[in-house]
Amino acid sequence: MRLFSTLRNTFIFCIFSGFLLTGCTRITSTELGGGLIPPIDGILTKDTILEVITDTYEELDTARIYRSDEQVIGAITNDPIFGKTTASLYFEVTPPVAPFTIPGNKDSIVVDSAVLILSYKGLYGDSTQPLRITVSEIAQNSKLNRGRSYPVNYPSATPISLAGPLANPITIDPRTLDDSVKNRFENANNQIRIRLRNDVAFRFIKQYDSTNAYKNDSVFRTYFAGFALTVDQSAPANALLRINLTDTNTKFALYYNSSSTGATRRDTSVAYLSFNSFVTTAANFVTRNRSGSQMANYVNNSTTPKSDSLLFIQTSPGSFARIRVPGLAGLSNRIIHRAELIAEQVPDDANLLTIDQQMSVPRYLLLSTYKTSTNGKYNVPNDYIFSSNQGPNIRDFGGAVFFKTTQGYNRVASYSFNLSRYVQGIVSRGDSSFILQLSAPANDTLFYRDPYPQLGDLKPVYLNPSVGNAPAIGRVRLGGGTHSRFRMRLRIVFSRI
Repeated sequence: MRLFSTLRNTFIFCIFSGFLLTGCTRITSTELGGGLIPPIDGILTKDTILEVITDTYEELDTARIYRSDEQVIGAITNDPIFGKTTASLYFEVTPPVAPFTIPGNKDSIVVDSAVLILSYKGLYGDSTQPLRITVSEIAQNSKLNRGRSYPVNYPSATPISLAGPLANPITIDPRTLDDSVKNRFENANNQIRIRLRNDVAFRFIKQYDSTNAYKNDSVFRTYFAGFALTVDQSAPANALLRINLTDTNTKFALYYNSSSTGATRRDTSVAYLSFNSFVTTAANFVTRNRSGSQMANYVNNSTTPKSDSLLFIQTSPGSFARIRVPGLAGLSNRIIHRAELIAEQVPDDANLLTIDQQMSVPRYLLLSTYKTSTNGKYNVPNDYIFSSNQGPNIRDFGGAVFFKTTQGYNRVASYSFNLSRYVQGIVSRGDSSFILQLSAPANDTLFYRDPYPQLGDLKPVYLNPSVGNAPAIGRVRLGGGTHSRFRMRLRIVFSRI
């Protein structure tokens, strides 16, 4: 009876306070929208903001773009916030069968042309600036190693030499790349078509045959080591092109005219060599140059946190942030209804309608924990849950970008993460409070442990671009722990026990 009286008095007091302070009727919102949480009345349910210490770091770990991923080529020469980017692509092609023959009597074959066709999947950056592309041949002493995946951010570790250009540099207007191509051989769109020199066409159509280069794939590699695609950085280029090597839109087309039956009637035909992800390989190098950029002033090159007001997150190979929450370790035991890390973009006022729109933000950010003892990344305990059937629980945990109107801006990128169970474990069971790491993965791996109470052994979990981001695509400047308007913060809604 005494308990009932106490609860009743508390309830009446809350109602009375509501008339004065409106505390009982305040609606509690969450950035994630992942379920209802109790309204904050200041008596039974409270909320608090924990300050965070934030720093930006360059990604020095080896990153890779695998042959089945989308590749990127291009150059970004005008990004005052993140600096310059250069992307070059090296890949092999192979005949469809072995031995391979151009149909028709060899003496009767007339060379038409050779065209390198690339499957265009989209653009990142400024589409109004042209790209000047050079197609070269990989030198025989630099043949690609089919047994390895090349480090995308360390081209200096495995330099590739060139034997010379196969065509004059061509200038591409990115705005025309989705145009249709319709002729007797093609009915397609989204193709980048580069015609090679006539002597290159003669070499592949007349000089190569089933007795030499086209005898088998291994022999073919000794005659032709592959293509190299580079972009002129001195031109006013400011975009990266996404290329798919594995679909049917990518091929090396050899056009010729012959009398295949020996009759007098002649006709133009085409033969294709292509990239084969099971046999051939590719190396996609992406380099970042921070000189003169705003980010260069914020990168932390030490292990001592600085608590910057701005964070710079760029998709791999790029940069990441580390986040420390000092107040978590000393937090008393309580019921955690919601613990939510909130990160917001700091718009670039000087380039709001140009570069800030053209350089799109990452579609997904990964929040993990970091251990200095192992220099490794781990899942956030109990909240980041991975299923072999469904993958990570991004919908509940967070990380997918969403946009909102706030503080005078119509479109601000935001990211939120649900850390409720992680924080509950810290305050109730004395679990460890870790350094958090925020990144924009393309291909990545983290060590995973099942949630409490299952736990079990650590196991590696692989994240690919279908979960994260297209390689090298995306960057965002976030407010750090000391930013005046877009401060990163950990908001906790709780009840006392």
